[in-house]
Amino acid sequence: MTDQSDPLARIAATLERLVPQPGPKPDWQEFPAYVWTGNGARAVERLGAPRLDLLRAIDDQKSTVVSNVLRFAQGHAAHDMLLWGSRGMGKSALLQSGIAFAQIEHPGRIALVQVPQEALAGITGLFTELGQIDRQFLVFIDDLGFEDNDGNGPRQLRSWLEGGVEARPANVRLAVTSNRRAIVPRRHAEQDDPVNPRDALDDKLALADRFGLSIGFHNCSQEDYLDIIAHYAQAYDLSWNRSDALEWSRRRGARSGRIAWHYIVELAGRTGQEI
Repeated sequence: MTDQSDPLARIAATLERLVPQPGPKPDWQEFPAYVWTGNGARAVERLGAPRLDLLRAIDDQKSTVVSNVLRFAQGHAAHDMLLWGSRGMGKSALLQSGIAFAQIEHPGRIALVQVPQEALAGITGLFTELGQIDRQFLVFIDDLGFEDNDGNGPRQLRSWLEGGVEARPANVRLAVTSNRRAIVPRRHAEQDDPVNPRDALDDKLALADRFGLSIGFHNCSQEDYLDIIAHYAQAYDLSWNRSDALEWSRRRGARSGRIAWHYIVELAGRTGQEI
């Protein structure tokens, strides 16, 4: 028995309580999706992804992502993916929908594992676990970004993608969404660096270049915005008005797939309908 009157024993006991204990290990073969917490994972019983046909104005991006995910689900060569660009244009939704579609086409062969940015420090432990499972896993990091003074984060990501001793195993691919193609911020001052100005910029862009697929998502035109609404409204049997839909976007100062979906939720709420 530990002598609790001993100061060293009390300090040791306190430190033991502060150290995060390993989280529960889910059945990595059973569920469609998981969330990694840094030292464990929790299972997600249902992947709430929109149908692929409801994702509009991103046809080229949809074709590229879905083809890559299907190849990966079949155990064929597939790329890590960086989805970058305009907010609200379906980057995260497309990844989830692509996985859901692949799970229908190839039941049980692929799962999504979301890793919040605050849990990235424990991702090598995740790779160790997943590498022992006979299943394909798309590890999803949403809205990734690094601060100017964060040199370790980008280096770790480069190592995970290729060449490092902690690189992801063969049955794992990374899918990252970011508002910036380079993921890390770029400043005009970088162009004026008196010591080899190109090197600093190239080093940051090299992070994006580690992804086999870098897929851009761009601002939504007015007609694309209205087309998205039209297809959502048809799918949910909702009546809508063009001028009302445009006023909705004006009040929010933006047009995007996300704003269009919010308008659909508003329409459904007005008529007392669930969606």
